[in-house]
Amino acid sequence: MPTTITLNTALTLAGIAHFGILFASASTPRALDWKNTLACLPKMMRQMFWVYGAFIVLMIVSFGTITLAYTETLAGGSPLARAMCAMIAIFWLTRLIVQFFIFDATPYLTNWFYKYGYHALTLIFIFLSSVYGWAALFP
Repeated sequence: MPTTITLNTALTLAGIAHFGILFASASTPRALDWKNTLACLPKMMRQMFWVYGAFIVLMIVSFGTITLAYTETLAGGSPLARAMCAMIAIFWLTRLIVQFFIFDATPYLTNWFYKYGYHALTLIFIFLSSVYGWAALFP
């Protein structure tokens, strides 16, 4: 007998997935050798790079925390819940588009761990876009 996943369950998994993404994000500075790569930039540009990264991390933490704390509300379909889910879906869909059409990670996929992680992140971005799109359009 097939099992169907509920929107509440999908949102809970999505909330947890945000914190998994943070583990991958933590390896990015080392994997991309930010210390040496950014060294040639002026100090202000280096600082902006790190600040933008911190803001993105803050957004991901916020998405995960809000989703886990208010799963039922987000699944409930109120106008605010649908708007929040639409915004998160657009965020991850945009990140997915960047993954496919802007970033060329090939030079950095130097071992099985990075290759696996890159493809796993792609699947997670698809999952997050789908779940939050579902919550926004069909709660």
